Amino acid sequence: MSSTEAAGATVADRRLVRGARTRHKITRHGVDVASLEGLNGLSIGRLATDLGLSKSGIQTLFKTKENLQLAVAESAREEFTEAVIRPARTAQPGTARLRALTERWISYIEAPLFAGGCFWAACLPDFDSRPGKVRDTLLLHRSTWLALLAGELGCAVNTGEIAQLDVDLTVFQIDAVLNAANTALRLGESDAVSKVRCVVDGFLAPPH
Repeated sequence: MSSTEAAGATVADRRLVRGARTRHKITRHGVDVASLEGLNGLSIGRLATDLGLSKSGIQTLFKTKENLQLAVAESAREEFTEAVIRPARTAQPGTARLRALTERWISYIEAPLFAGGCFWAACLPDFDSRPGKVRDTLLLHRSTWLALLAGELGCAVNTGEIAQLDVDLTVFQIDAVLNAANTALRLGESDAVSKVRCVVDGFLAPPH
């Protein structure tokens, strides 16, 4: 490679890095906006104004509002995985890991990772009855989370750590309590956390 070609490649690499950083900055801010106002609250103009970027630059990166929404949803998933799921994986499978997951989830909303609390609680209601890629993506995130809880709960049942129970029903109930706690904390009801722990403890009690 000639020196001219090498210089050109270096410039191209820098542009890619700069573009990736800008994209991350946009999507991460978009997660905060969406956690407050839902994904429909996002617009290229809004993000450009908030971040001091050009509308054309954001348009070039994402092309459409749907692409922007999908990229923001993916950013939320990545952040949630790092804050909640990955740390909990160090716990033993079964009750220990399920407790770790719920405790990390509590931390995720108690000292909010996102400005408006739970991203999915804010965004799913807008898309639950609207078929399309955004709905499919949000539902995939939700089903993956519920499957994770179900797997650990099933493990606890199978190893005899807890009494026999209906795993699907129990996961439904835990998910409902977590979502209720998200709303309660947003409204200043600080005792919501102790209520979540009480409910989860009830399901994870050892068999008599």
